[in-house]
Amino acid sequence: MNAPWRPGGTAALREPFSAFVCDDASFDLVRMICSEMGWSPEKVHKGGLRNAVQSLSVSASPNILFVDMSESGDPLNDINGLAEVCEPGTVVIAAGQVNDVRLYRDLIASGLQDYLLKPFSPDMLREAFAQAQAVFNAPKVADIVNERPHLTTAVIGVRGGVGASTVATSLAWLLSTKGDRLTGLLDLDVHFGTGALAMDLEPGRGLTDAIENPSRIDGLFIERAMVKASEKLAILSAEAPISQPMMTDGTAFFQLQEEFRSAFECSVIDLPRNILIQYPHLINDANATVVVTELTLAAARDCIRILSWLKSNAPGTKVIVVANRVHASALEISRKDFEQSIERKVDVLIPADAKLAAQAAKLGKTLAETGKASKAGHALESTMALAMGAIDEQESPSTAKGGKSLLGKITDLKSIIPAKNRKK
Repeated sequence: MNAPWRPGGTAALREPFSAFVCDDASFDLVRMICSEMGWSPEKVHKGGLRNAVQSLSVSASPNILFVDMSESGDPLNDINGLAEVCEPGTVVIAAGQVNDVRLYRDLIASGLQDYLLKPFSPDMLREAFAQAQAVFNAPKVADIVNERPHLTTAVIGVRGGVGASTVATSLAWLLSTKGDRLTGLLDLDVHFGTGALAMDLEPGRGLTDAIENPSRIDGLFIERAMVKASEKLAILSAEAPISQPMMTDGTAFFQLQEEFRSAFECSVIDLPRNILIQYPHLINDANATVVVTELTLAAARDCIRILSWLKSNAPGTKVIVVANRVHASALEISRKDFEQSIERKVDVLIPADAKLAAQAAKLGKTLAETGKASKAGHALESTMALAMGAIDEQESPSTAKGGKSLLGKITDLKSIIPAKNRKK
């Protein structure tokens, strides 16, 4: 509806304002303020939200829409129905009699500009309409979209707990701020994702709705379902009940990727290992793949396996190996031994900083935003620069070392720890 990254290209052909109200007092008041704003009072109708859905399903949406939800038994679900018939770029204001903070947050997350509690005063309406007009007339960030090629970056943790989601959220934040790109973050850990949590946001129901109804996924759905973290960053995530298994053939994920390419300049996909295994096609169009690991024996083993899989299944992606939470001492495996085991260099080392991580969690901000001047912050910026360079680099023949089989590499790993102990 009113998301800034999907401007309505036919706004000039629409009516500037329409309203659908339930009672006579609201009808008269909205007509009066409508006249003051220079809009036609004839565009104020009776019938509330249900009439609005029926009307807009057969006619063009206005620039600004006012709907009365007083007669709605399920406001959030009815607003979702309105979103299906409402064209992109429309600024929507709703009114109702339910005074509930949770409902207000859910409605705003669904794409509403404002929610007014009835009975409302003339000044309240004037202010709401003036703000809606300012939002509609404001320059849209998406006016610059498509000037640069789209960048898709997948972030994969070789093991649970290595900090892949921390890297993904920081990377998305950096692309939207330092990179000045319109960025969408897709958190595919449907049951336990922390993307929204890391930015102090309510995840909303968009991702679970997409998985349950892939046929609904289009530009309008993305506009309604995305949760804004800033003017240039939005996130799609979920906290699905753990008693609710994810039943999908992967179609929803593929369609979401397609819509992300149309709506944003950059896409960051937080891709859990189990999702990668079940739906390998998700990595096909990734320009860059950030493989997040730790310098441990188990992480080295799994890093070898994932790098081998990427080489076979996604040869076109630029692989960036990031070692996270690296301590200056007490390493289980040295960087040199780790790189020998995986037969390639580690591109970025992110130093361990427990105080910075705790501060970021308390503030509800990404690690990159909280630690802009820290060593960890600089390392994350290096990761962003490598990812952005993926779309500029030309394909070159693989220079990977040949030789040992995967089993041989894993066997070699078993000698690393004892070797270090003998030195001590």
